[in-house]
Amino acid sequence: MSAQDHFGHQDRAGQGMSTKSKAMIVLIGFLLIAGALLFTEHRAHVLGLLIWLPLLACPLMHIFMHGGHGHHGSRDRQNDEGRTS
Repeated sequence: MSAQDHFGHQDRAGQGMSTKSKAMIVLIGFLLIAGALLFTEHRAHVLGLLIWLPLLACPLMHIFMHGGHGHHGSRDRQNDEGRTS
């Protein structure tokens, strides 16, 4: 291989995808394959746990979705301050 061929190869490599993006594609592919294999091998366990999802969803909804209900009495304090003037 001549020096000119070698330098031409480096220029083409710079125009393609970066090493980080290539690694990310490989990682995503690996995780998809691993997830599919784990699901097929442990399907009975996974589907058996799905019945507990609604029960788990109830406390999570109460924790994360009820943020707009008065904010621990701050509305009462604002009303009291407005009435004193």
